[in-house]
Amino acid sequence: MTMRQGTQKIVPTDRAVLDREVVLVLALSLGASGVSALISFVGSLTASRPLSRQTAQLITDHAPGRPWLGLAWQLFSIATALVPVALVAHLMARSGESLSGTLGFSLARPARDLLRGAAVAAVIGGSGLGLYLFARQIRLNLTVVPSSLDDVWWRIPVLVAAAAQNAVLEETIVLGYLVHRLDQRGWSPWRSTAASSLLRGSYHLYQGVGGFVGNVVMGVIFCWLYRRWGRVMPLVVAHALIDIVAFVGAVLLAGKVGWLPAG
Repeated sequence: MTMRQGTQKIVPTDRAVLDREVVLVLALSLGASGVSALISFVGSLTASRPLSRQTAQLITDHAPGRPWLGLAWQLFSIATALVPVALVAHLMARSGESLSGTLGFSLARPARDLLRGAAVAAVIGGSGLGLYLFARQIRLNLTVVPSSLDDVWWRIPVLVAAAAQNAVLEETIVLGYLVHRLDQRGWSPWRSTAASSLLRGSYHLYQGVGGFVGNVVMGVIFCWLYRRWGRVMPLVVAHALIDIVAFVGAVLLAGKVGWLPAG
């Protein structure tokens, strides 16, 4: 690690420094989630019931019957989940980089980012739902319950906020930051794409094989689009829209459509 003359910006030039930085960021965020999901998947595989008869609950109420306390827990969970993004922003700033300028995580092109994100969400969301239903039908996936929150006044806003948090966390770290650092490390585009996509799939393993495969494919597509557009923001928008539709749609349609499995 060296210092630029006349500035206080720290430039990571040592590969070992980059390696340690990436490992620590992932260990504090989605890398740890991948290990947790793997343990959960092993537990599901070794359970007495088949995967399709087990459930994976995404957003649960930490204080049933106490709405204000439950809201506090939800906001706390969302805020702390974004700390690794702040850490990445800090580390990149120290090396003279930024989330906006280097990764394209900014509101500089709202119309174009929204249009591109909506188009990606429509394609990925629809195919992802089909893969989930197929994987569950052949007993390779758990029943995913996006929300088990009671019908309280803050349920929909919290689900939207949680969807946005997932999008910012995952796309900033697994797509933008990781791919950028691996490029600096000298990895080939295909190698960094594989690493990013497999990591994305790993922390969805708790959902089953379908969750893993679907997110690996999503990761490959997102990496290709990120390199093509040079901006992570359209993919953040796409991910947020996919999760908003999944979270809010599951709440509104639960018990009303036959093709949507209930938990």
